[in-house]
Amino acid sequence: MKASSSPLETGHTGEDMAIVFLEGLGYRILERNWRFRRFEVDIIASKNGVLHIVEVKTKKGNRGGYPESRVDHRKFKFLQAASDAYRHMHPQWQMLQFDIVSITLQPGGGAPELFFIEDVYYW
Repeated sequence: MKASSSPLETGHTGEDMAIVFLEGLGYRILERNWRFRRFEVDIIASKNGVLHIVEVKTKKGNRGGYPESRVDHRKFKFLQAASDAYRHMHPQWQMLQFDIVSITLQPGGGAPELFFIEDVYYW
């Protein structure tokens, strides 16, 4: 990742990496950047009959804490509301899980750090 990339480019890079990672674990990607009114979910996926609402947090370098620390209580409530809207439109989904994919891109093109936090309930 080049040093001059914008936060939007960094986010898209992280989402691309998260999708490859999740597909490698057997997840089926249903939606990317799903929007409804003021809500947006980075990735909506399914696996073993469970709907997964996935928040992807990506940052460059090791300064400033871990990317997942930016998923606070307010963001989680937002994701809950978004999942309610999605499930209202797709009532076949009874089981729901919230997950976070945290990615730290290394300067100089080093191997990124990816951390998968499954089944997040409260922050």
